[in-house]
Amino acid sequence: MKKTIISGIVFCSILLGGCNKVEVLESEHEVAVSHKALFAELQSEIIGSITELTELESDALAIMLDGGAGESTVAVGFPKKSNIEATLIQQIVEDSIKNISESETGTTSEEKLKITIKIEKY
Repeated sequence: MKKTIISGIVFCSILLGGCNKVEVLESEHEVAVSHKALFAELQSEIIGSITELTELESDALAIMLDGGAGESTVAVGFPKKSNIEATLIQQIVEDSIKNISESETGTTSEEKLKITIKIEKY
């Protein structure tokens, strides 16, 4: 929990303070999923997938989940000095969202949710 808070603070300060050359990749997806399931499981799914499929450590990642009223944002930041393409991270996040939404297909409180994904190298 402490790592998450620190990562969130670092990520927000990067967004607010800004770096001169920040590469941002953005996309939108629509899925049917329960809000509780999305936020409860998505962060650990994304962190686990990224650390498993890349050489990045979980401490190097900054993840922010935000949303409500049918729209959500998933923002993932990772170091510029890594040799990983933002498109790879975006694909991992998209796959994580798909996995979570598919596992929640049987819930009764499902609704359509528009998810904006932002990938940023800091």
